[in-house]
Amino acid sequence: MSTAPVIITIDGPAGVGKTTLARGLARRLQIAYLDTGAMYRAAAWMLGPSGAEMQEDELASRLASMRFTLKGAGPESCLLLEDRVIGDQVRTEEVGLLASSIAALGLVREYMKKSQQKIGREISLVAEGRDMGTVVFPGAPYKFFLQADPVIRAARRCRQLQELGQDADEKRILEQMRRRDSQDSQRAIAPLLPASDAVSIDTGSLTPEEILDRMEAIFADKEVRSQRSET
Repeated sequence: MSTAPVIITIDGPAGVGKTTLARGLARRLQIAYLDTGAMYRAAAWMLGPSGAEMQEDELASRLASMRFTLKGAGPESCLLLEDRVIGDQVRTEEVGLLASSIAALGLVREYMKKSQQKIGREISLVAEGRDMGTVVFPGAPYKFFLQADPVIRAARRCRQLQELGQDADEKRILEQMRRRDSQDSQRAIAPLLPASDAVSIDTGSLTPEEILDRMEAIFADKEVRSQRSET
């Protein structure tokens, strides 16, 4: 049997439940959870509002100074930037919009792709993001694409922010979410699209446990077929 790290990708727009489901699947399989969205958010937070307008030389220098690492597995997975845990300060909608802006830059995406692939060569993981199955890990054998109505997603996001103790205006969140969806799906570099071999799941009418059961069953089925082909 192959000893290469196992890579599972989960892509989709904001508010579809990627974080909850990626963490849940990583917990069930006892492998690491990689929140690539947090990587972009952390970079955007570090670069500040002018990040998307920086000259390439300055941007390249700032990115080169950022070093991401991933430790632990399942619920103990921990993403660090410069050995510091990435916290809730990057979880605001404002930082999310900044992250979407810098994510449209080829220099940023190339840096992030290399950083994520380096982590994926070292450990088995569930990678959550927007282009995991199409660009970063196109050869991953297990791919999922999540989707849900924007109204449902905005309500979920509102609850998440309130649970973090932050003010949340559902109407404003919906407007920001639609704007970000447009940015992500229409950008020229790595647009938000499902991989051709990804399993699409509408999370709007299913509970997290129902979705996780389905994901785990698909993973187990492919694992069995893969092992059979190797014998």
